[in-house]
Amino acid sequence: MTIETETTLLDAARELAPAITKRAAEIEAARRLPPDLVESLTDAGFFRMLLPRSHGGMSLELPAAMRVLEALGQADGSVGWTVMIGAGTWCDLAGLPRASFDAIYADGPVRTGGAVSPSGTATAVDGGYRIRGRWAFVSGCQHSAWLSANCMEDVDGEPRLRMAILSADEVEIEDTWRAAGLCGTGSHHIAVHDVFVPAERTFVLFAGEPCVDEPLVRVPVPALVALVIGSVAIGIAEGALDDIHATAGTKTPLFASGTLAGNPLFQHELATADTRLRAARALLYEEAASTWATATAREEPTLEQRARVRAAGVWVTATAAEVVGFCYRAGGGGAVYLDNPLQRRLRDINTVTQHFVVRPDTLTTAGAILAGQGLELPIF
Repeated sequence: MTIETETTLLDAARELAPAITKRAAEIEAARRLPPDLVESLTDAGFFRMLLPRSHGGMSLELPAAMRVLEALGQADGSVGWTVMIGAGTWCDLAGLPRASFDAIYADGPVRTGGAVSPSGTATAVDGGYRIRGRWAFVSGCQHSAWLSANCMEDVDGEPRLRMAILSADEVEIEDTWRAAGLCGTGSHHIAVHDVFVPAERTFVLFAGEPCVDEPLVRVPVPALVALVIGSVAIGIAEGALDDIHATAGTKTPLFASGTLAGNPLFQHELATADTRLRAARALLYEEAASTWATATAREEPTLEQRARVRAAGVWVTATAAEVVGFCYRAGGGGAVYLDNPLQRRLRDINTVTQHFVVRPDTLTTAGAILAGQGLELPIF
């Protein structure tokens, strides 16, 4: 990765931002990113920024990619989230045999998605597995060429997790994504009805080494997800601050003698929110830099390092939600209208906080680790 690559992507994100923001209502109504916008994001390189150079990607360093996701999330939460998924889910394919991974990318970068919850079954048959199941929250599934699906496999009466990699024509997309926030992510259910998947397009989770030698696949998955979710959350909050800044100079609250910008309480709360968000951002990128340094040094992160990254992801996302909440309340009655971006920011950030990786009880587990309770959580 070069500084020029990051700069090019950030410039592209900022160049696209005004058009993305203008299409926010269209994105929500469609409940997915419009196909032409997906192609623009693809052409700009966002979906391949984390993919290895060996397979047509950019091998962007994680902190740099997070800054790009932040910029896209600032323009629109659904866009930031969808690119986050599309840019990172190639890692879910890295457990495949190298020949299978190479075959998927034989003609260049492809868009990917998938589901982590083991909501399917894999039944061994000659040459492969019969896959059945239904998976929720498959963001970007309508524009993905390949989808990963986590399954339960019975091995002599013992359950085992097996990931199946499915082509788009092997899955049924169920039109289920009618949500309070991140409405434009197309996070529908997918279903698979007794599809045969060759053994070489499956793998046992948490067993063996990734088929590509890249720092990103050496980052524990929960830590990676916590960091990139945090970057999108920061972007959404920055967008909300932009919105209230644009409003405060012209909005005169009911019965007030001047504009919102001149109100001392608003000034105090704005400074508090701005400072808290900058502190959260600083912590997030500090943890990202530390995590990346460990991965590039080929070192195994300690349980304490993992705990701090996970705790940071929770706190950063919660802080971003509080900042957006302030902006929404400061926006007054006008903020409730659907053409006001603040209500969308509020719905988006509170949908982000529902993700299982940034749920509040993660702090309890992280605290137990930091307190030396000797927990053994290999996937924490």
